[in-house]
Amino acid sequence: MNNTAIDYAPYMDSDGKVYVDVTERRLKDGGLIPLSFVWEDGVEYTVDGILDARPAASLKAGGMGLRFTVRVKRRETFMYLEEERGLCRWFMERK
Repeated sequence: MNNTAIDYAPYMDSDGKVYVDVTERRLKDGGLIPLSFVWEDGVEYTVDGILDARPAASLKAGGMGLRFTVRVKRRETFMYLEEERGLCRWFMERK
């Protein structure tokens, strides 16, 4: 097996999407709960609540995936879990 690192940078370019690092909990029934994310400026935000989860498209940034409507600091926003080109990654819409 080859231990060479894979360069994912070419797949991370997007004007409207902000790919974020996410701390998540995987449940034994297959469920997924995002707990926190790190925004592009390096600040980590805690997800205070999950209001909804459903397959949906991002109308602002393009792309689609499993869209979580979450509450962060008393504001609602969307987090998307996207599967593309063999990658599974989280993105949010740039404001």
